[in-house]
Amino acid sequence: MRKRTLGFVAVGATASLLLSACGGAATEGGDSGAEFDLGSTEVVNPSEEQGGTLRYAMEADFDSTDPGDTYYAFSWNFSRYFARTLLNFDTEPGEAGNELTTDLAVDFPEPNDDFTEWTIQIQDGLKYEDGTEIVAEHIKYAIARSNFGGGTLSHGPDFFNQFLDQDDINVYENGDDPLAGFDSIETPDEHTLVFHLKDSFSEFPYILTQLQTAPVPPEADRGELYSENVLSSGPYKFDGSYEPGVGLDLERNEEWDPDSDPIRPALPDRVEVELGVSKDEVDERLTNGELDVDLESNGVGTSMYGRLVDDESAQANLDNPYAGSLRYVNLHTPVIDDLACRQAIMYAADRDSLHRAWGGEMGGDLATSLLLPDLAGADPDLDLYPSEDNTGDLDAAEGKLEECGEEDGFSTTIAVRDTSERDIDTAESLQESLGRVGIEIEIEQYPAAQFFGQYAGSQDFVRENEIGMSVSGWGADWPTGYGFANAITHGENIQETGNYNTAELDDPEVNELWDRTLTTEDPDERADIYGQIEQLVMENAVILPAVFDRSLYYRPDDLTNAYFHPAFMGYDFMALGVDRD
Repeated sequence: MRKRTLGFVAVGATASLLLSACGGAATEGGDSGAEFDLGSTEVVNPSEEQGGTLRYAMEADFDSTDPGDTYYAFSWNFSRYFARTLLNFDTEPGEAGNELTTDLAVDFPEPNDDFTEWTIQIQDGLKYEDGTEIVAEHIKYAIARSNFGGGTLSHGPDFFNQFLDQDDINVYENGDDPLAGFDSIETPDEHTLVFHLKDSFSEFPYILTQLQTAPVPPEADRGELYSENVLSSGPYKFDGSYEPGVGLDLERNEEWDPDSDPIRPALPDRVEVELGVSKDEVDERLTNGELDVDLESNGVGTSMYGRLVDDESAQANLDNPYAGSLRYVNLHTPVIDDLACRQAIMYAADRDSLHRAWGGEMGGDLATSLLLPDLAGADPDLDLYPSEDNTGDLDAAEGKLEECGEEDGFSTTIAVRDTSERDIDTAESLQESLGRVGIEIEIEQYPAAQFFGQYAGSQDFVRENEIGMSVSGWGADWPTGYGFANAITHGENIQETGNYNTAELDDPEVNELWDRTLTTEDPDERADIYGQIEQLVMENAVILPAVFDRSLYYRPDDLTNAYFHPAFMGYDFMALGVDRD
């Protein structure tokens, strides 16, 4: 948000009709007759030109700049400037971008016979920005601090916590030996890591792409304050400190070895980020050449969308990729604890209105199921709460309200991110459609950067404020059913804060099926289990799907090597350069 949690698409409902007429053969932005949506499948404006400043801006903020404490998709994409991981994803547009490649590692990890032990080697001679050597124990420590730090770092995923055969420890309470008792990862020498898992898990290499494998030497760690100035292992380093809500500047890291790095050409001399810039201003500055990239990677807002749709000269600068994510509404089980009441919401929801709130056809495909349609085991036609024209079955909803003892309806609160237009639009659509059966919704807006850390993802806050629903978006951590949906539907992933299983689904049958996939080696058998999980999650009525989304992106003319990367659900930041005089 893969990853992870996402921001929100902002496009208009008539886009598909207006843009479908655009087309041509040219491949560079701004050329007359050039092809619309080229960056979804090809590298646009290819160049090896180095130099210049690449300029980012966004309205919200990072959930964290600490690689071990982030779960927003754009943060994972951006943090690669200064944080290298064991493995990564290929630098290719389209499906090829989901293929694994090495980063810090020499080669892919080797498993034992039952996939409970994985051994991987890192390259020799890699250095941090201060010239000190990167060694295996630093990666071990990075994983320990992010997953076994007593909740100090709460924003990131906890897959290592789930999979490693490790007793509870707290590296921040271990004194001079922070890794004491952390035996699930061995480092027999300075360049080897051996991971010991609780159970078989054939998809484990995907976890080694996560930013929590970016090395951190213990002596450099400052806990929550480490985010202010991360020690770089990549081609760029912090130029000064990160200022939350203000900005972050990066300059070249002269200790980075380009020959060791297969994914970062590091073309710009500087990378600059402005934070707290309104969405409309970001869009305006993108189109007039004052910015290069919208960091949040959600596409243009509604105001700019209306202008671009009618501008034939802009079509070659526009991409409308399938973003590889589901936009949905969580139904919080601690607050709306009766299944029949939740099913009433599912039946009463006007899905057609939700679809239009996301921009209609250009906003994405109307969704009635959980799993992304291109994942093995997914059933995009699954619809347990059907209605004529997808406008809602009010009779069925009223029947469910009677079943749960709320025949006159009930009231609840829906949480939205304050900087997300489509977040708010979705809530307003649901507010109107549920009102038809007496379910009254109050919409509350909360800061996007801490939405999961302090608000919709905080168990105490949800209960104290009786938040029954929240608007969300989710992409795959890796391209399988497990990589997509485990984090948001397995009971073991419920956390007090930084909770992404926001519905707090803790169904024993669902949990058992997820656990079974860990020891299922055959991909077809795993896919069958993912399909069973999808069915059960929808039966539990904890996730109200809206769209499998698309976004409308604008590429400035002088942005080079632009293409949409499926693994990072936005332009591949590592490839980008600028061609300015």
